[in-house]
Parts: sequence; C-alpha cells; structure tokens
Amino acid sequence: VQLQASGGGLVQAGGSLTLSCAASGSIVSDSDMGWYRQAPGKERELVAGITSGGSTNYAYSVKGRFTISRDNAKNTVYLQMSSLKPEDTAVYYCNMKGEHAMLGYEYWGQGTQVTVSS
Repeated sequence: VQLQASGGGLVQAGGSLTLSCAASGSIVSDSDMGWYRQAPGKERELVAGITSGGSTNYAYSVKGRFTISRDNAKNTVYLQMSSLKPEDTAVYYCNMKGEHAMLGYEYWGQGTQVTVSS
C-alpha cells in the first residue's frame, strides 16, 4: 500500500489550498483516512479524519476552515483548507488505518509542505 500526498505549497494568509492523498490497494474503501500535520519543534497532530462510513472529525483549531472528504472510486482523500493562517504552516501527512482479516494496519504518506505567509 502506498499513499501519495500532493497539493502543498506557499500561500498567503487568508488563502486556500487543497491537499490530495492518492492511495493504492484494494482496502482503501474499508479504511479510515486522516490528515495529520507536524510543525517544526512540535508533535504530529491530527487535523481531520474521515471514517470508512464517511463520518468526519476535526481538530478544534481548523473547524469551520478545513473540510476532509474522500472519493472511494478514485482511492483519494482530500483536505480543503481555507482561511489559512500562519500557524497552519506544517508538513501535512495522510494516514490510512483499519483492520483486515483481524489484523490492524496503518500507513503513512510521505508528507507535503504547507507554508502560510503573513
């Protein structure tokens, strides 16, 4: 299984970006997907998650500004980010986890840099 994240870049405060995470493998539709981020000197934190059934959850700091979605036909999860703030600057990672044949699994993408300038 491979997760390929893309869509990061440099944006001014108040701007928008959409991240994409394309996943390979037949277990994608049965998996919970998420976006995490890690800023320099800080621990990795959950930004948004979406279950295999489509339920979503968000970090308090991004509620109302970010939207996570998934397209199972394309094996892709998205993170639409708007009203970006300098404190959103971080490397963003996509994550996939679940259970198959009674065995848990978890995979990470390579990360994509998001930089928000003030």
